[in-house]
Amino acid sequence: MLKKLFRPGKLAQWQIHDKEVIDEIIFRTTKLRNRLMLELMARGGMRVGEVLTLAAVDVDDQKLTIGNPKSGKSSEVVFIPKKLADRLKDYLKANGAEGNQRIFPITYTAARVMVKKAGALVGVHLRPHDLRRHAATYASRPGVPVEIVSKVILRHANLSTTQRYLGKVSDVEAVRWMENLYG
Repeated sequence: MLKKLFRPGKLAQWQIHDKEVIDEIIFRTTKLRNRLMLELMARGGMRVGEVLTLAAVDVDDQKLTIGNPKSGKSSEVVFIPKKLADRLKDYLKANGAEGNQRIFPITYTAARVMVKKAGALVGVHLRPHDLRRHAATYASRPGVPVEIVSKVILRHANLSTTQRYLGKVSDVEAVRWMENLYG
């Protein structure tokens, strides 16, 4: 009877949204600040808290430095695509952000609401961490080694943590990969 009461629960399997859905969410977001925040989470694999604490001094072209990250290290580096880096630099210039001034001075709750509303535009229930999982899953799909996804994109200490982020592979995708490898 005790075994039934204290049986470990199953790990929750999150829904991984298709790349097209996330792209549509980002492109439908009209406010530049919100779009940049969504892209940093979806393309850079950043946590919402990391995006909110990002300061102008932390931006160095395609390399962003996160002070006091969740890992406990003194800092971590996030790499972002060139187009996103250019839009972020333009945003900094337009808003006069400099030094230790936060780029996105909104609260965590406001950021969560913004993400939820952005998802609602296309009829999807979206949470900030869904965008981070999206970054991991769609980086791994074209064959990026899981070590790169883990250490560079998600900045995890253990590969096992990263494996929980990656979405399940569909039957169609599995067959396509087998054909690419051996067909």
